[in-house]
Amino acid sequence: MSGGSEFVVVANRLPVDRSGEGWRRSPGGLVSAIAPVMRSRQGTWIGWSGAAGEELEPFETDGMHLVPVPQSSDDVRLYYEGFSNATLWPLYHDVVAPPIYDRTMWDAYVRVNQRFADAAAKVASQKAIVWIQDYQLQLVPAMLRKLRPDLRIGFFLHIPFPPLELFWQLPWRRQILEGLLGADLVGFQLPGAASNFVRLCRRLLDARYVKQDVFWDDRIVRARSFPISVDVGELKELTERASVRERAAEIRTDLGDATIFLGVDRLDYTKGITQRLQAFGELVGDGHLKPGQAVFVQIATPSRERVEQYQLLREDIEQQVGRINGEYGELGFPVIHYMHSSYDRAELAALYQAADVMVVTPLRDGMNLVAKEYVACRSDLRGSLVLSEFAGAAAELKRAFQVNPYDIDGLKAILLEALNADPVEQSRRMRSMRKRVIEHDVNRWAQDFLTALEHSHVPLP
Repeated sequence: MSGGSEFVVVANRLPVDRSGEGWRRSPGGLVSAIAPVMRSRQGTWIGWSGAAGEELEPFETDGMHLVPVPQSSDDVRLYYEGFSNATLWPLYHDVVAPPIYDRTMWDAYVRVNQRFADAAAKVASQKAIVWIQDYQLQLVPAMLRKLRPDLRIGFFLHIPFPPLELFWQLPWRRQILEGLLGADLVGFQLPGAASNFVRLCRRLLDARYVKQDVFWDDRIVRARSFPISVDVGELKELTERASVRERAAEIRTDLGDATIFLGVDRLDYTKGITQRLQAFGELVGDGHLKPGQAVFVQIATPSRERVEQYQLLREDIEQQVGRINGEYGELGFPVIHYMHSSYDRAELAALYQAADVMVVTPLRDGMNLVAKEYVACRSDLRGSLVLSEFAGAAAELKRAFQVNPYDIDGLKAILLEALNADPVEQSRRMRSMRKRVIEHDVNRWAQDFLTALEHSHVPLP
């Protein structure tokens, strides 16, 4: 095949959002890390524009060549909201909510994955590198290899990968595994997830393996961990802006110079929002914290608002906030400030700088970049990070105040310990965590994965 791109990224969404009549680059570390690689390698990004039923021609923006893949309203409902987020998402997050197993959703998942594979096969040059992203596209590696066996194919899963006992529930478990085995390199956030994958290949497919290399279809498929991180350079630039520092001071003033506990999450049942609010409310009720002297600021970014489970979650949290404020708040001093909206990066950086205690307590999370963002923004070495043991970030941020979010009494104790930590201890903990985040930023993550992929195209001897 002549022409085409020598580096192709395949993701559910394009790396741009609409801005008026044009497009602007989406925020987030993934796009920031991959964009320079795409420019240097004449890369192409394949993904959905975000609008159902929209047919767009390939276009150029921000130095990137983008190839839109259309999705109908049925595709969005069945493939994205359905199989991806009502089946795979809860299953991969330890069945925090019950997964839905529906054959119509599965058929849509297969159909849309094939559409992405066809698009990648069409634009990739001979022996190109193709990097497929996340749980929505787990069938694409095998589909693409069937169409283009010359390609070097990598896949990265941004969310957890479940143990055998949970994955076994999935009616299409074999098809998902075989789909992933189309890749030369399958990347996970943590070594345990890579081990889960290899163990499943052995038990379910009777595949031979050595350590984390699976022998499959006359090839060696490597399973490895590559913990994703944040764009430290971007966050450093933000926190050094005078406007961001002024905004951080303004936030503290607006809150009456109270001690600020902060939660920043996408509104999702895996994030443990209700547990942390319950613990904080009980601390106020017990008299350990007082209205006006301590406040919890919870930002819950809107997410999958058409899905019933998420609508119910929003109602539950809003009722919980109202109940806690009604019971413990005082005139002019609510206990919890709850915002269900999105904030830009500068406002988040200001909030991170203003917060005394950052509370990151997911029930299950592949990584959780909010924890790393907070650390990256605290060049002053102030503040405490309370972090769930069930977040992937806990494996790296060992000096955080780690907690089991299911244990409400334990969570209450850790919140107080983090609040009352000696400034010298706070500084020591933050310095250690910052060293890890700075040395292992998102650029290193992308570089490590692509270097491993370039050396992973190995046939069986």
